[in-house]
Amino acid sequence: MKSTFKFLFGVLKSKHTLSLISNGINALVGIVTFSILYRFLTSDEVGNWGFFLTILLLVDTFRSGFLTTAFVKFYAGSSEDRQNEIVGSSWFIAILITLGLIVLNIPAYFLSIYVKDPSFTLFLKFFGINYILSLPFFVSNCVLQGKQRFDRLLILNFSNQGTFLISLIVVIALGKIDIYSTLYCYLFANLLSSLIALFSGWTGFSKLRFRTSSAIKEIYHFGKFSVGTNLSATLLGTADSFIIKLFLGPAALAVYGAGTKLTQIVEIPLRSFIYTAMPTLSARYNSGQKSEVIRVMKKYVGMLSILLMPVFILVFIFADYAILIIGGKNYAITEAPNILRIYMFIAILYPAERFFALTLDVIHLPKINFKKVILMVLVTVVTDLVAVKLTNSVYGIAVSSIFTTASGMLIAFYAINRYYQKFTLKDLYKEGYQEVILMVKDVLSKLKAK
Repeated sequence: MKSTFKFLFGVLKSKHTLSLISNGINALVGIVTFSILYRFLTSDEVGNWGFFLTILLLVDTFRSGFLTTAFVKFYAGSSEDRQNEIVGSSWFIAILITLGLIVLNIPAYFLSIYVKDPSFTLFLKFFGINYILSLPFFVSNCVLQGKQRFDRLLILNFSNQGTFLISLIVVIALGKIDIYSTLYCYLFANLLSSLIALFSGWTGFSKLRFRTSSAIKEIYHFGKFSVGTNLSATLLGTADSFIIKLFLGPAALAVYGAGTKLTQIVEIPLRSFIYTAMPTLSARYNSGQKSEVIRVMKKYVGMLSILLMPVFILVFIFADYAILIIGGKNYAITEAPNILRIYMFIAILYPAERFFALTLDVIHLPKINFKKVILMVLVTVVTDLVAVKLTNSVYGIAVSSIFTTASGMLIAFYAINRYYQKFTLKDLYKEGYQEVILMVKDVLSKLKAK
């Protein structure tokens, strides 16, 4: 019995498990928060709140896109002096970007009185203070991911999501829930999680003194492409929201949001394994192990595609019940369940598309990744506009997403084959199947031994 507990404890301590638990718990809290908002705000308010977050995420990409990938790429596998240099230089760039956003917020605040749309009004008034409050929280996420301290990432991100949820419950109990009180809860959550990161020493702020002009330039030259890639990727994810809001209205956006929210069931393991794979792939590349980069990538893509297949099938079958639980009966009778089914079908391609994109950044081809995402944005906008014109429904928007995902996956596949090392799509799933079999046999043999 003691040895069994020791084995299970070892499994729980692994970076993959910790990353999965971290993303899983925070996504679960996020879904509970989402469910509460759907029940206590009107459909227009839910749509406007979701659109506000969309704009906020889009602008924050100038900071996160510039630094997140670049930080992990240059930090992983480096010497201690080099790591201190990267942390300090990243802090310097993050502060400059945040100050720039604050300066922009001053005229934007006064312009907000002329804007009638609630989503844009909220954004123009409060985006500066949000980016100030979230700065230590953001940098500490980069540092902890680079160090592969997923146990601390779990605590930090849970403090953010948990505080937001608890604050909302308090506001609802006081009978004060509306879109503005929701915003104040969101800002308070960012403030508290940033304070936790600072007082825990997870931000690496003291390393600011180790910044160097050479490291700043290095991060800048990589980041100028990765920020474009991330900005375009964010546009890719938000283009649907913009088009639905403009052509179909905030209520339709709320329905679409209800249908797409549970795609996090797929995003959780994908995001978790990307977090753990990025430092591993970067370390292999930095040490010149070309074939190992591709082998690790193939292992992740094939294994995740096979392991997630039962999830795709179950969510597809029980989509109506899932929407009923998350959004309530008012959304269960809308297009939301079928939108969820459409996305589960498309999600089969997600592991390959995401890991191909990650590999392009790791092997120092961010320029190609940037061009690929730009093309994906164009495909999204064109297919969405055609879908709205032909169907005047959120169904058309959902179906058009398959063209975007497939185009991104194929472009990245051919780019890696041409510029780095050849492999076939068949190799991915063959190696993934073998990896799953080995993993199952290993777990069973260990359990049998214990």
